[in-house]
Amino acid sequence: MSGLVVRPATVADHPEIARITLDAYLGAGYFRDAGHPYMRQVVDVAYRAARGTLLVAERDGRVVGSVTLMSHGDGFDQVAREGEFEFRLLVVDPAVQRTGAATALVAEVEARARRAGATAVVLTTGADWAAPHALYARLGYERAPERDWPIEGTDIWLPVYRKLL
Repeated sequence: MSGLVVRPATVADHPEIARITLDAYLGAGYFRDAGHPYMRQVVDVAYRAARGTLLVAERDGRVVGSVTLMSHGDGFDQVAREGEFEFRLLVVDPAVQRTGAATALVAEVEARARRAGATAVVLTTGADWAAPHALYARLGYERAPERDWPIEGTDIWLPVYRKLL
């Protein structure tokens, strides 16, 4: 992880975060095109930044990943309960995946949650997204199926993972 720094995102980082998000989601085959309504939503980085805390992983001066975090009750959380932090949209540029950026971003989320006195960190992910499921399990997150989250207006339920701090 030489040269890797996790820091708060700036407005100047937003275009690169949007590009990485798009490349990561489309590259993994989670969605077929950038015009999908969910894809339009997740590349709206300013929307996320105004409602949660946006962090970036930067390696040698280049943004290579990002994550959005929030605490229970801040209005942008989906599955966090009292005393929990939640993160969403953990993405790493496909060109540098599996080089420690995602692990570093999650470690910073957990450190911030601990400093705030949170008891756990939670997240949702795609039901059939094997790589994220493996990452979260490796980092100590456990499935919490009783908390799976429904996407409004659909029959889709997203798996919830939780890690006690």
